[in-house]
Amino acid sequence: MAVTPHDAQDVAASERLPGPLPPRTRLWLDFVNTDAAAQSPGGDLLRDFEALLTWLQQQDAVDEERAGGIRRRAVLQPAAAAATLVDARRVRAALRALSERGEQVARVRDDAVVEINRVLGRSAGTRRIDPQIDGSYSRSFVPTGDAFAGLMIPIVESAAESLVDQELSRIRRCADPRCHRVFLDATKNGLRRWCDMGTCGNRAKAARHRARSAGAR
Repeated sequence: MAVTPHDAQDVAASERLPGPLPPRTRLWLDFVNTDAAAQSPGGDLLRDFEALLTWLQQQDAVDEERAGGIRRRAVLQPAAAAATLVDARRVRAALRALSERGEQVARVRDDAVVEINRVLGRSAGTRRIDPQIDGSYSRSFVPTGDAFAGLMIPIVESAAESLVDQELSRIRRCADPRCHRVFLDATKNGLRRWCDMGTCGNRAKAARHRARSAGAR
């Protein structure tokens, strides 16, 4: 029976890392997975500034009120919005390299740290927590000054947390050679291979089945 994405997410706690359960993904890895390589044949999800801002809203990295203000500013300052998109793609490229080769190559880690610190260093603002409708709380960064400068803060902070928590050894690229998605392997044995069992995992199972059937003829 095929394993659905929902089933893949509901792995028993006994199969995860000891201690507190980590989130099933990381914001910076989701950001990496917006690039054209991961989305082929759909193409780059960050095709323009509006797409970038919409994606950040969908990830709860920018709230609705702030996004509205940034959209109004983008109309008045289209060159600044375009430059922000270019910068976001630059950050993403550095994080793609970090996710795929950072564990093995010190230079890649160093380059990513430079990029993270560049973004953190240019953005002034305040950090706060806000209550949610369900009674939980969320953390947010509220930039001051340049409306565009703080957009990448949640992304690079997520990557910084993975570096500080020494998670690079648990960052994987999907074992399907046609898939460029990266993910956090939170299984206890560290042997997860597929970004999603419902898609890439099932394709691999089907391919093995076909190979066995052909060999048995």
